[in-house]
Amino acid sequence: MAGPLGLVIAIDGVIGAGKSTAARGVAQALHYRHLDTGAMYRAVALCGIRQGVSADDHQGLANLLSQLRIQLTPLDEGGRILLNDEDVSDAIRRPEITRVVGSYADRPDVRQRLIESQRAMGAEGGIVAEGRDMSTVVFPSADLKIRMLAELDERARRRHEEFVASGVEISLEQVRQDISTRDLEDEQRDYGAQGHPRDVTDVLTDGLGIDDVIGQIVALARQRGA
Repeated sequence: MAGPLGLVIAIDGVIGAGKSTAARGVAQALHYRHLDTGAMYRAVALCGIRQGVSADDHQGLANLLSQLRIQLTPLDEGGRILLNDEDVSDAIRRPEITRVVGSYADRPDVRQRLIESQRAMGAEGGIVAEGRDMSTVVFPSADLKIRMLAELDERARRRHEEFVASGVEISLEQVRQDISTRDLEDEQRDYGAQGHPRDVTDVLTDGLGIDDVIGQIVALARQRGA
């Protein structure tokens, strides 16, 4: 599936495994574009909350999607998330968005709209795409498929540290509970391609520094011609 700009690298994994940080680092190392698909769903959820449109409001959501414009700026321009030209990079990471994003991501119309955009972004290759279903649904023919894993306690600790660093007041136990709930929701979802494809490489991140994780993935990409 490699395009004129390089490989398509798909990074899946459980919430809090470090997908976004690793994907950004791999993209920087390879001079590829970074596609944070989770941020796109979070932007939809943020827009829905702001406009009072719930995930089960079919017509309201259709109207919202028709007016929605999500842009991901290049890493050398800050790698920010723009929602209708507003920088929402920090707002979409707040706990209240994390708790509801799954309900919006479950909507077929939301998924269809965003998957079309994501595939268009990756058509020429030279991209590191990360999210919950990159290898199975969005880019099933990706040149390199990674699944990042980590234990619940480790993921909760990492996510809690991120919240504290950004000034969000939330307990470690609440973060752990939120992640556990998201894990259960994700396990119960069926996006049409479940299971563990044979060509996916698992990367266990417990006890590893982010540089080690990035190094592993970059080495695999180099073996495939990146």
